Amino acid sequence: MAIVTNYVTAQPPKWAENTVLVWSVFAGLVLVSLGLFFWERHLATGAPDGGVRPVPLGRIAAGGHSMNPPTVPAPVRGREAELERIGALVRGPGGGMAVVCGAGGLGKTTLAAEAAAQAQAQGRVVVWIRWRDDPDQLGQDLAQAAHILGLPESRLEEAHTGRVSLVDAVWEHLATVTGWLVVVDNVDTPTRVGPGSGPPAAYRGWLRPHGGGVLLVTTRDTTRQTWGPDADLIHLQPLADEAAGTVLLDAAPHAGTEAEALAVRLGGLPLALNAAGAYLAVPTSRHRTFTAYQHALEAEFADLLGADHPTAATDPAVARRVVRHTWDLSLDQLHSDGYTLARPALQLLALLEAAPVPRTLITPELVADATGLAATAATVDAALAGLHQYGLLRTPETDGSEPGSVAVGRLQLHPLVREVTTHTLTRPEPTTTWLATLDDHLTRAVDAVAGMPGRTGWPTARLLAPHLSAHLDRNTPHNFVGARNTLADLADILTAAGASYEEVSLRRRVLDAENDHFGPDDMDTQASRNNFANALHELGEHRQAADLHRENLADRERILGPDHRETLGSRHNLANALHELGEHRQAADLHRENLADRERVLGPDHPDTLTSRNTLAVALNSLREHRQAADLHRENLASHERVLGPDHPHTLSSRNNLAVALEGLGEHRQAADLHREALLDAERVLGPHHRDTLTMRSNVATALNHLGEHRQAADLHRENLADRERILGPDHPDTLGSRNNLAVALDLLGEHLQAADLYRHVVADRERVLGHDHPNSLASRNNLAIALGGLGEHQQAVDLHRENLADHERLLGPDHPDTLGSRNNLAIAEARLAEVGRRRWWRTPRRG
Repeated sequence: MAIVTNYVTAQPPKWAENTVLVWSVFAGLVLVSLGLFFWERHLATGAPDGGVRPVPLGRIAAGGHSMNPPTVPAPVRGREAELERIGALVRGPGGGMAVVCGAGGLGKTTLAAEAAAQAQAQGRVVVWIRWRDDPDQLGQDLAQAAHILGLPESRLEEAHTGRVSLVDAVWEHLATVTGWLVVVDNVDTPTRVGPGSGPPAAYRGWLRPHGGGVLLVTTRDTTRQTWGPDADLIHLQPLADEAAGTVLLDAAPHAGTEAEALAVRLGGLPLALNAAGAYLAVPTSRHRTFTAYQHALEAEFADLLGADHPTAATDPAVARRVVRHTWDLSLDQLHSDGYTLARPALQLLALLEAAPVPRTLITPELVADATGLAATAATVDAALAGLHQYGLLRTPETDGSEPGSVAVGRLQLHPLVREVTTHTLTRPEPTTTWLATLDDHLTRAVDAVAGMPGRTGWPTARLLAPHLSAHLDRNTPHNFVGARNTLADLADILTAAGASYEEVSLRRRVLDAENDHFGPDDMDTQASRNNFANALHELGEHRQAADLHRENLADRERILGPDHRETLGSRHNLANALHELGEHRQAADLHRENLADRERVLGPDHPDTLTSRNTLAVALNSLREHRQAADLHRENLASHERVLGPDHPHTLSSRNNLAVALEGLGEHRQAADLHREALLDAERVLGPHHRDTLTMRSNVATALNHLGEHRQAADLHRENLADRERILGPDHPDTLGSRNNLAVALDLLGEHLQAADLYRHVVADRERVLGHDHPNSLASRNNLAIALGGLGEHQQAVDLHRENLADHERLLGPDHPDTLGSRNNLAIAEARLAEVGRRRWWRTPRRG
């Protein structure tokens, strides 16, 4: 018989013999265990208000991978509005679904991680799920999230045995619990989310907007059709310049002060900003400053941002972090979804300039001719739609010149998408073949626009303009004349459209090329110099325009003779530039001489002669010779209507100028009626935002002021000012004129303080842009002085009037009408100042 000895109890300690003590300790341990158990269940299942408490992060895991949100290594800049939208949803009484969408590289995951951190700081339970292109794994992860939020094991068991649907069990529970944020990151293949084949927008799958908390999805798919009506789509855009510069400074605080310039060069793309910042932060990097890095991009783009990563093709996580590869994920997905033309369409667009492209340029014929692939209108439409869906292509509907217009569609790439894409193309082929095909189709596009009636082709012409300079470069010297003619034809269309900024760029490019190709004395070169000067004139660059016209006039008189039509044209254009510079007497003398020559050489009814008669009358009106100007305008208007027709732009201008002369004669009612008629015709013929139309609208407002309708005049001037600032820019002379005219209307309404503030800005701007001695600068100074008098600032008004009178006498002479007006205004201001002084003296107590 064996003897077994219990060594544990063979010699028990003395305290163990005290049974009361043993059972007391045992009972205490049981109570502590039960307390910890119920406290843990309380944390997991929720608080009395129905919400949930944070779960220790170490417990959030499913399938061996972490479900904790990633940490955000640096401050998130420029996303305050987006974070507030998510935060408001998280803090709100209900739940919902937010979808952060946009192209690769915009920082969607970073934004979601920051939103998650903020939610955690507010006491929400946060679960982070990374989409792995596997609907079964997503189901397991969401089931685990629901379990963390209190879904009972028994309910999960029912789902596992098929008694209930797992997806319904998960969402039925999530609908009852509040205070949570579940992030599903990088859902770039939403059609595979499941379960089943239904789209996410049906809200029967794993992603639904019906929970008591917030489901936050990040994705490259930006379409409402994918995510449905109940999802809050948050479209990410590149960072604004200041915020993007701050991102660079956060990463490399010792890299200099030009962070914002580099940020602009990188297009505000967070992925590129982070790559540049990380590079500059390394002490051994060759380029250590923002400026040096920006300069290096021109020669080393492929190494700095376009470098190939060996594992990017097989590891999507790596591809997302590399600028060169991040967009390949979207292109690969589009190709696998059947959009086989998406990549070549993107590559073709990348070969054009970094500017919007007219949709009409990207035709099936262009794609087929360039790539050799079969292309139809439907497949090209599908490819462009796919690129837009994944945020690689912006498609604004309007041309930007006329709000609300949908006359032409635009396609635009982010500058870095374009630049990276061009680096992925092999050279010389297929790039050379593709560029030759693009050039052929650019020429066809310009020809098509030139054949469009009226102003229908103008929006497309403006979009084509930035892409034509490179077209000329590529065709020089083997097809120089043909390419030059294409640019000149488009520039002529832009002249008619009043698109001065786009026109001047093309005119300058043609002139430079002809100087090199033909020499400065060639007639084509002289014609281009004339056209370039006219374009500068339309932009308000009157001094530069006058210098070019003077140079061209001398060359044409020497080579062609004084009576050649082109010589007469140069003399006319020089007179126009002098008029805009305020040299009205010299301009009038030159116009009078030119009118006589044109009548003699070309005849009294030639369009050039009619133009000279019109501009002479304008110059006379500026010299206060209103009766002579009005008679000349009236005669000329009748000739314009007879020779060119009532709707010709020159006829419209003639009608407007007659109305201006009538105003000078004090015939304000007749002038206002004629101005209204001219404006209606211009809006119909030229469009509401043509430069000439804006001028006529300004004249209508001025006429209303003369009739005492100051409120209506102010409203019209305000509208016109906004249009001119948008179309012509804040410093264009026409824009400065609108700002001055609005101040006049406000002054007449008795709003002297607001008028004076506006006048001060106008005076400063006109002196900076036009010069201190320009007549418009003098007029604005006069108006400011009058407004100061209206505010009771009589001494300041007198000082300004006195300064202005001295300038008028110096520039125009003592007897010029403007000088006389300035002297009269000074006398009025001095009389008011003296009257104020007398009143103060009378009220001052005398000393005895």
